[in-house]
Amino acid sequence: MKNTRRDFIKKSTTLAVGAIAIPSILDLAFAGQSHTTAELSSDETGEYTLPALPYAYDALEPHIDKLTMEIHHTKHHKAYVDNTNKELKAIDPKLLNGDNSLENIFEHASKVPVALRNNAGGHYNHSLFWELMKPNGGGTPTGSVTDAITSTFGSFDEFKKQFGDAATKRFGSGWAWLIKDEAGKLHITSTANQDNPLMNLESVELKGKPLLGLDVWEHAYYLKNQNRRADYIASFWNVVNWEKVESLYKA
Repeated sequence: MKNTRRDFIKKSTTLAVGAIAIPSILDLAFAGQSHTTAELSSDETGEYTLPALPYAYDALEPHIDKLTMEIHHTKHHKAYVDNTNKELKAIDPKLLNGDNSLENIFEHASKVPVALRNNAGGHYNHSLFWELMKPNGGGTPTGSVTDAITSTFGSFDEFKKQFGDAATKRFGSGWAWLIKDEAGKLHITSTANQDNPLMNLESVELKGKPLLGLDVWEHAYYLKNQNRRADYIASFWNVVNWEKVESLYKA
C-alpha cells in the first residue's frame, strides 16, 4: 500500500499535545538519539516545551560562539514554543480536528494561520537543528548515507558545494535542507522563514524527510560572522553530527 504524505510525515513526528501518553514527539525523526531533545511536549500541561540542548552553549566553539547559541536557544527557540502554544489556544479546535500535533499542523499548513505555521515550524526546525550538531563533529561521514550522497551528487565535496549554494542563495531568512523523498532519493532544497519540507504547501517545492538542515536566519550567525553568511556555512561543516544524519537516513 502506497504511503500518503500524512503517513510519511508520521515517520518524522509522533502525536504530541493532548495525548494521554506522550513518549516523545520526534522519537522517529530523532531515532537513535539518547538525549531528551525529542521531548517536545509536556505530559502535565499538554503544551509544547523548550527542549534542553544536548551540549553546553560553548561546546561548539570556536565554530559557533556561546552567546549566539544561548540567545538562539533561550530567546528565539523559546519564542517559537511559546507562540505555538498561544496560537493553538487561539484557533478553532475544529481547524485541526482536535489534533494539535506538529504532524497535523504541517499536513494542514496551507489552512492554519500563518503565525501558527511559522512558530510550529520554528519549534520543529530548531529541535532538529540542535541534534544535527555536536562538539568535535564534521569531517567526512561514513555509512549508508555517505554512499547515498556520493551516488546522488557524485562526491561528498560536490554535495557540500550544492548544499552550501542552497544555503547561500536562500534570499532573506530560511533554511537549507538535505531530504529523503518517499522513494528514498536524496535532494537538496531550501525553504523560506520557518517552513520545512514536511509542510503541505505549494511553496515547498520539494517535500521529504529532513536529514540535515542549516538555519540561515541572521540570528543564527550575525554576532560572530556579521553579514558573512558564507563564513557561517563553512563553520557549520565542522560541527555536523553525521551519526545523527545517518540514523535519520536509516530510520
